[in-house]
Amino acid sequence: MTSYLPSLLMLLAVWIYAFVDCLGTPYGQIRHLPKPAWVIVILLFGPVLVGPVAWLVAGRPRSRARRHDPLHDEHVPPAEPVHWVAPDDNPEFLRSLDERLRRDRNE
Repeated sequence: MTSYLPSLLMLLAVWIYAFVDCLGTPYGQIRHLPKPAWVIVILLFGPVLVGPVAWLVAGRPRSRARRHDPLHDEHVPPAEPVHWVAPDDNPEFLRSLDERLRRDRNE
C-alpha cells in the first residue's frame, strides 16, 4: 500500500488543483463547456484523472486568454490610477469646508 501512496497523493493533488482552478476561473474565460458542467466532469472523472486532465487541456483558459480574449471577454477599460491627495490639497475638501463655514456663520 505504501508504494501506491505517492501516486495517490499526486492524483489527489491534481484533482484538487483542477477543481479549485475551475471554481476560480471567471465564467467568460472557460472554454467548450459551461462552468457547472466542468465541475461535474472534474468531480465524477477525477479518480481516473480524465476529468482534471480534460479541464487542464480543454477547459482552462490559455495564458494569453486570461489577459484578454476578444471573443469571450467583455472589454473593460483599465481603471484610472487613484492618486491620494492630502485633505489640505484637495479642492473638493476645501470647498466643503468653505461651505460648512459659511453655513455655520449664517446660523
